[in-house]
Amino acid sequence: MANPRVHTSVIYTSPQRGRARRREQRALRRATKALAAQRESQESTESQKPSRDPRPSMLPALGENRPEALRQLRTLSLPAHRATSDVLAGAYPFLAEAGLGEAGVFIGQDAWSGGGFCFDPWVLYQNGVLTNPNCLLAGAVGKGKSCLAKSIATRSIALGRRVYVPGDPKGEWTAVAKQVGGATIALGAGTRNRLNPLDPGPRPAGVADEEWLATVAMRRRTLLGSLAESALGRPLSAVEHTSLDTALGTVVSTDDVPTLPRVVEHLLSPAPSSGHEPGGGSVAELTRDGRELAHALRRLVAGDLAGLFDGPSTVGFDPDLPMVTLDLSRIHGSDQLTAMVMTCASAWMEAALTDPDAGQRWIIYDEAWRLIRQPALLARMQAQWKLSRGYGIANLLVIHRLSDLDAVGDASSGARAIAHGLLADCATKIVYQQEPGETPHATKSLGLTSTEAAQLPDLRQGEGLWHVGQRAFIIRHLATDAELELFDTNARMRTRSPGSAAL
Repeated sequence: MANPRVHTSVIYTSPQRGRARRREQRALRRATKALAAQRESQESTESQKPSRDPRPSMLPALGENRPEALRQLRTLSLPAHRATSDVLAGAYPFLAEAGLGEAGVFIGQDAWSGGGFCFDPWVLYQNGVLTNPNCLLAGAVGKGKSCLAKSIATRSIALGRRVYVPGDPKGEWTAVAKQVGGATIALGAGTRNRLNPLDPGPRPAGVADEEWLATVAMRRRTLLGSLAESALGRPLSAVEHTSLDTALGTVVSTDDVPTLPRVVEHLLSPAPSSGHEPGGGSVAELTRDGRELAHALRRLVAGDLAGLFDGPSTVGFDPDLPMVTLDLSRIHGSDQLTAMVMTCASAWMEAALTDPDAGQRWIIYDEAWRLIRQPALLARMQAQWKLSRGYGIANLLVIHRLSDLDAVGDASSGARAIAHGLLADCATKIVYQQEPGETPHATKSLGLTSTEAAQLPDLRQGEGLWHVGQRAFIIRHLATDAELELFDTNARMRTRSPGSAAL
């Protein structure tokens, strides 16, 4: 065979080399299996033991101990951060107040959190949120402050509270009082109603005779002094105080029912016996000292106000009704005259509200900017504010803007201080949209933060900034269709002329 092919292969290896290698591999596999079995046994034993760490299993602080686990070199440590409330409000913009709880009257919706908002000054006072139950409501014309005041009043009646409006210059509360089963006392042209502001009012139970007489005398003296100072436009002099006290004392001692005309009569013509009262002076001196004072008070019982306060009361006050209002829409004149009429009317009503056992009541002063412009009347209102807790009364002062308080007296006068003191005595302040020029003044008067002040010009109709104690909310007032129809103050502006087409 020429050129034969030869096929060769390794058919023999060293016995030491091949056997040793296989022996090592088998030993390695046995050791690996034994180690795995040992680990499983340890893990099973540890899992059966109770854990001493109550915390849930979490990743290690530096990451998992394995390849490509992105472990950290050091633990993350951040320094503490301190900032003002304005900065934190921007850093955490999605945090909102939890509200004041579900107790009280439902007002509407929190514009920031979307939750419901309820308000009750008596409950909040008991819980220590408020230091007094008095409220201030300020807002530009047409922004919904009157609708809010009426909603608070009518919804509070369902909780057992009563509502009294001692002066309604526009007559807007008449329909509301009728709807809730209350009563309205109208004064002015076309009515025969007459009020006597010197009425003593109902006597609370348990009051001794001497204490009651002293209380009524002080109330009458304070009322006449406020009216006289408002009519004169200045404080009373010492001799005028004496003439007024003497005339009032004489009328009380001689008449069964003291009235304003009798006081004016004794100021113009003092009785001979009154001239011998201790410290009163002679008849001629009392006549001279009280002449200007008498002519100032005469306007309330003669002339354009004749028939309103010139005799005994022809109507009574029923404190058991859910709502009582005094309609003064038929009285026209200057702000000073209207303020004096509101003072007499409110004094007559407030005399029936001093019973601390009569329950919790709202006293609403609508269009109060007329009253606070009279320093003497403002001081009288401040005294009533301070007595509210003792009588269980919550006063609601409704004005247009906070700068109305600066219309009282000079910048350094005591009247200006009293006006701002009245604001300080309101633990709840509700501010609706203000005119652009009023925002800085409202910010300063209420001590608003920059964040709160920035909200005032952007508030929509029915939205208000509520300052309740030390807490603040942006609340959107919600009212039913029936309430909106009843509370509407713009109905006359939308009344269509005969034959006009509907829009």
